[in-house]
Amino acid sequence: MKLASFYRQYLIPGIVFQSVVIGGGYGTGRELVEFFLRYGPTAGLVSMIFVAMVIWSAVAAVSFAFAHVCETYDYRRFIQRLLGRGWVLYEACYVILLLLVLAVTGAAAGQILLETFGVPYAVGVLTIMVAVSLVVLGGSAVVEPVFAVWSFVLYAVYIILVVFAFVRFGDHIVATVSAGEFREGWLLAGMRYAGYNLCIIPAILFVCRHVESSKGGLIAGVLAGAIGMIPAILLYLAMVGQYPAIVDQTVPANFLLGALGSRWFQIAFQITLFGTLVETGSGMIHAVNERIAGAYEERNHEMPRLLRPAAAIAFLAAGAALSSFGLVDLIAKGYGTVTWGFLLVYVLPILTIGVYRVARGRSDSGATVRS
Repeated sequence: MKLASFYRQYLIPGIVFQSVVIGGGYGTGRELVEFFLRYGPTAGLVSMIFVAMVIWSAVAAVSFAFAHVCETYDYRRFIQRLLGRGWVLYEACYVILLLLVLAVTGAAAGQILLETFGVPYAVGVLTIMVAVSLVVLGGSAVVEPVFAVWSFVLYAVYIILVVFAFVRFGDHIVATVSAGEFREGWLLAGMRYAGYNLCIIPAILFVCRHVESSKGGLIAGVLAGAIGMIPAILLYLAMVGQYPAIVDQTVPANFLLGALGSRWFQIAFQITLFGTLVETGSGMIHAVNERIAGAYEERNHEMPRLLRPAAAIAFLAAGAALSSFGLVDLIAKGYGTVTWGFLLVYVLPILTIGVYRVARGRSDSGATVRS
């Protein structure tokens, strides 16, 4: 297999997954505190690797293979094949999460620019909304290459971060993780974290057009879980260097960067993080536009050109309004609640119905598809 083909089929799905998941999943570090670190540094690390990452890989693998078998590359048609008329339940959950994620990215951008550069909070919120709109307007032709490039930048910056942290706080990190602290609820927290992030997988199925077989989908999905989680693990280990003080910080990543004491790296990291927030917001809105375009295509019509920016502006405005509730409350209360909906309307069905259909190599209509 040529390197370019391997990259498109096996790595691009994971890169796009990581790009979309990071802004609402761990970019600020607040999510890692809420679902992992507060249960103990050791428990959190075990939960990330052996609970959340395993679940991500399993669900992504079945989902990518299912998309190939059914030839469905937007979330509406994907969920229709999976749930039948129950697909509207997924869409309701997705719209709620989309608004929450946009609110979180807006709040995070506002807080980051305020703490790092002293820019007014509202300016930060407005800036990221404009940036998201510009990326969304380009469609898949812009989304995929932008996400790919920024993911390489992200990995480089996160590797530097963890090296920097170990140089400064290595003894404390090793001693704290080795202490073996496990608090009640760590296993369930890992499952909840995995659950609310998994909902974006149907939203990024446009990348599965590169997948050439159901086996390729399975491989791409397993890799996607690891590609998506490795930066989170790097950030988590660096954050452990400031445990337990970091648990109470609104933006733990900022607190960590301040402790490292390097202004140039703080600016570089925040620019990278801002880019990841743009990726998350634009990726989730792009999925809605792909869903709308698919509905027009079924009626033999082309999606009106102005509808893409109109949909983006509408969701961004709603997300900006919600961002006033604050980063901590949005993550602790909003994400925790919507998780259960996705476990019921997506995770359980894909791990049962989805596995059965992939194993049979058949779509819901009974037509055998190449595997």
